Amino acid sequence: MNAQTEMKQLSEYTATQLIDLLQAREVSATEITRSCLDSVAQHEADIHAWTYLSPELALKQAEEADRKLASGQGGKLCGVPIGVKDIFNTADMPTQMGSPIWKDFTPGNDARVVHYLRMADAVILGKTVTAEFAVHAPGPTCNPHHLDYIPGTSSSGSAAATAAHMVPMALGTQTAGSIIRPASYCGVYGFKPSFGLVPRTAMLKTTDSLDSVGVFARCVDDLALLFDTIRVHGIDFPIAHAILNDPARQTRGERPWRVGLLRGPKWDCAEDYAQQALLDFGSRLSTVPELEIEDVVLPASFQDAHEIHTTIYDRSLAYYFKEEFVAQTLVSSIMYDIVQRGNQVTLEQYQQAFAAQTALAHELDDILKQRYDIIIDLSTGGEALKGLDSCDRPDNCLIWTLCGVPTMNLPVFTGPTQLPFGAQIYARRYNDYLLLDFARHLQAHGVIGSDTNPAPTFRR
Repeated sequence: MNAQTEMKQLSEYTATQLIDLLQAREVSATEITRSCLDSVAQHEADIHAWTYLSPELALKQAEEADRKLASGQGGKLCGVPIGVKDIFNTADMPTQMGSPIWKDFTPGNDARVVHYLRMADAVILGKTVTAEFAVHAPGPTCNPHHLDYIPGTSSSGSAAATAAHMVPMALGTQTAGSIIRPASYCGVYGFKPSFGLVPRTAMLKTTDSLDSVGVFARCVDDLALLFDTIRVHGIDFPIAHAILNDPARQTRGERPWRVGLLRGPKWDCAEDYAQQALLDFGSRLSTVPELEIEDVVLPASFQDAHEIHTTIYDRSLAYYFKEEFVAQTLVSSIMYDIVQRGNQVTLEQYQQAFAAQTALAHELDDILKQRYDIIIDLSTGGEALKGLDSCDRPDNCLIWTLCGVPTMNLPVFTGPTQLPFGAQIYARRYNDYLLLDFARHLQAHGVIGSDTNPAPTFRR
């Protein structure tokens, strides 16, 4: 490691920066992994981001990565440490899903996305904290920016670990807002790809038509890198293959960006300062070259989105956790409440909700196809709330999950207590690379930074 690199801890670098250093042989995967482990050792007692971490296992992976780098055979993530939300199967680590029922359970296989990470020679640093069965009950994880404040659920551990420089990137999942909200509160980039683009084999299933795999990082390029690693590829996935390789869908061409600024169905639930922050952001974007922005109003049908989501979500959880409900082995009262509500949903109501989900998805697709490349919304109704048992304000995150579109948190705002929160951008379903390209356009014009490397203050 040279003198210039030593000026900054390796754990502070983004994955893209680390790959450049590794390829230039300026640092080793072992040095990077040790730096991340040092960051964990320094801050984990305060943040509680990890549910399983074995330094010995992490360093063993790093040493193997170094051997591959030396021989020129390493994959595109070779030597980069990554956190994995503890709902993905891992052959060599427990998969406990936030539940004491599954304490110390080791499944003996890898989830498909974990397999893709290993194929790319990433270092799986450990498993990050999730809420019980990835539902939104508060967990032990604290917000790295202020330890008395919530980090967001249920991908809290992954967001906090990324923000605290324990890892440059981490896997999360979203069924309502479990990537975008933690990313917003923890001040990092969060990306939920289009529904169906990232395989869900060998991971916890809660809601078949909503569960989505996504990523956390401290820069846009890292989001793109990790997404491209874990998504489906090839002609065996004909819809994804065709659209993701279609320039007409993934690039804007010669025309300006067509952007809509949304005050969505839960606008009135946002704090006044958050509303003003989004409006000011829209004004700022109006000065960005090659970009046209206007206010967008969604049809009245989107006012029903939260009820539709609740019906599908509750009934699905009631089905998947019926045995635990009867045996009274669930922990959080939230799980019992949801399953109890779900048991009251009839088959007809469930089918109607599915039909309504499909109709909303088509309606949003038509709006985006005809008028907008990107729509901008608030990620959360403000900064994180004080008290780890606090409940989130209502927001619009679940609408975009319901419609299956790709969405991203941009860490661009600061609240009255100097805590971060974000703007959310989304695009037409399967236009994931277009969304990433828009974020890069904002980066090129100084609207967002090239990374979010400054360390949190870890204050109380």
